[in-house]
Amino acid sequence: MLVNTASPLRVQEPAPGAQGLRKNGSYPDSTYVIKISSIDWNTCQGKQWHPAKAAFRLKVGQTSYAKRTDGRKALAAMKAKEKEMKDEKESERQRRIQAIKDKRAAKEERERYEKLAEKMHRKRVERLKRREKRNKLLKS
Repeated sequence: MLVNTASPLRVQEPAPGAQGLRKNGSYPDSTYVIKISSIDWNTCQGKQWHPAKAAFRLKVGQTSYAKRTDGRKALAAMKAKEKEMKDEKESERQRRIQAIKDKRAAKEERERYEKLAEKMHRKRVERLKRREKRNKLLKS
């Protein structure tokens, strides 16, 4: 018995009274009988096959109410923690931005007073500073 290497499903056996082999090692078409061995259709080559389908069963309604509420509580807790972390990050960002703005404002004010000091007397500039601080305090 010879096994055809082209197809693992077919087994070649010489028919009774067969002439002999061809040069390629197979029997002539008219002189062999094909036996199909036990077929494993999942490994069948050249065929489109699909996995066996299971019976249709709904997934809805299979979890208990307590399990669903626990899941919702866990989700709510997670979202609350995420929101808290985002708010904390945003507040830190706003704090840094405000510090930068305060530094810039102080620098601008210092440069303005330096310009005034070039033009006016030092004591007069100090008097203007005190007056402006008083006005700021009254406005706020």
